[in-house]
Amino acid sequence: MSHPVPVFSIVIPTYNRPDRLASLLQSLTQLSYPRDRFEVIVVDDGSSPPIAPVAETFESTLNLTLLRQDNSGPARARNTGAAHARGQYLVFTDDDCQPYPDWLTALETTLHQQPTALVGGYTVNALPENLFSTASQLLIDYLYDYYNSRQAPSFFASNNFAMATEQFRQSGGFDTSFPLAAGEDREFCDRWLQLGLPLAYAPAARVRHTHHLSLRRFWRQHFNYGRGAYCFHQVRARRADEQVKVEPLRFYWQLLTYPLSRQPQIQAMVLSGLLFLSQVANVAGFFWERSQQKTTAASTPAAPC
Repeated sequence: MSHPVPVFSIVIPTYNRPDRLASLLQSLTQLSYPRDRFEVIVVDDGSSPPIAPVAETFESTLNLTLLRQDNSGPARARNTGAAHARGQYLVFTDDDCQPYPDWLTALETTLHQQPTALVGGYTVNALPENLFSTASQLLIDYLYDYYNSRQAPSFFASNNFAMATEQFRQSGGFDTSFPLAAGEDREFCDRWLQLGLPLAYAPAARVRHTHHLSLRRFWRQHFNYGRGAYCFHQVRARRADEQVKVEPLRFYWQLLTYPLSRQPQIQAMVLSGLLFLSQVANVAGFFWERSQQKTTAASTPAAPC
């Protein structure tokens, strides 16, 4: 017997985080959306050991497909999942997220209103006691306020966005030249806009983000964001034949003062310091990646991004 075509295909790239994946899949069993109207596609990006034992425990409660590929990064993993999707819409989230029960309902409402849009939801920090996790979420909140408070939004993170499957495939999917989980979602949103398609914000489509960070992990995360930013600049310059504009100084001043109106005073000052550190790490990663790319270009015909 053939299964009915689902409305949504939820695509989840995962790598070496079986406990986080189990929490995510458990949260999907709690969705208020009809179970026969969505499928779940987990793409194991070369985990060691494979995460099959975790995924298989949910096969009786979710319409779940498990795929496995050699470790190639989340951009390729998302494309692999999307290639196997049967749903009318694709939804992307990460293995360290847990959607709220009405997640798909909120996304569907906005997609019906704007069927050609890339729809982005809202991410909630699930670790408010962790200052490093809080600072990273504040940065995302600031970017959403800065880029998406205008009439035409321009950026959503790939741990919580959705679009029509056919349009995703026509767009070419995620750029697999991005080596890390950094910058590929920014490039995808930018390319979506260049194709003349809109972005739409659906703040009611919420996921909890459980990203445990220490000082070292915080630095590495934002260093990698800097690396991804350099790749984004290179890819966009080739695609659009123009340089990405550098944000004005007020962008950075507003970023550093952003916590002051949202956190208790002492904690806000610490978070402002961490946001400053994130930008130092970002710049360091940007110039490190540029140096690596120049070294690669000198010895090979083409750079990797």
